[in-house]
Amino acid sequence: MRIDKLLANMGYGTRKKVKGLLKGGNVRVNGEPEKSPKSHVNPNEDMVTVMGEEVDYREYIYLMLNKPGDLVSATKDANDTTVIDILQIEDQVFEPFPIGRLDKDTEGLLLITNDGQLAHRLTTPKKDIGKTYYAVIAGEVTKSDVEKFAEGVTLDDGYVTKPANLHIIHSAAQSEIELTITEGKFHQVKRMFEAVDKQVTYLKRIQIGNLKLDPELELGEYRELTEEELDYLLTITNLE
Repeated sequence: MRIDKLLANMGYGTRKKVKGLLKGGNVRVNGEPEKSPKSHVNPNEDMVTVMGEEVDYREYIYLMLNKPGDLVSATKDANDTTVIDILQIEDQVFEPFPIGRLDKDTEGLLLITNDGQLAHRLTTPKKDIGKTYYAVIAGEVTKSDVEKFAEGVTLDDGYVTKPANLHIIHSAAQSEIELTITEGKFHQVKRMFEAVDKQVTYLKRIQIGNLKLDPELELGEYRELTEEELDYLLTITNLE
């Protein structure tokens, strides 16, 4: 890897700023001064220091965000603020992206990474990884709805969903439920309830597989995954 790319990726500034650090004699590789931005290093073997501080290189970043209901699940958007826009610059330099999508008005658990292989395996329907949502529903959710969801419901475009686990927390004119699905069709949760003549008025993803949204995270806050959480994701996607 070119040393200027390495340092830029690790948050030492733009390529132009990194070039200045190199030319100023502030960078050493294995104890020797390095001034050429085109020089190649092996970040897993070579010791790189900037002004005497060792560069702690890592290739991937894994974040858990409690997404608020006014952010777009994208890396860039011409009109709206994205989930990447709110990250600290030291995290943005890894060029991360959201794993899957949550609708703009949907809150809750969103994973962000630059690990494309993990992202693909977490979102492929072949893995049958459950995504659990908490929702408030306009209308009384009944046992009949539970049975229909367990069989799979027909969406407005004729698609029949995979069986889903619907749990009623409170049934009334405004019902509260938890729903676990293993696929991610466009607006799927909302469309599933529309298929049984009800409307989702609030939606929050609370769990992916057995990975739960950290209750300590306020809306808009995020943190890195713990080793245990990452190991779990790698295990269920067969990437360990």
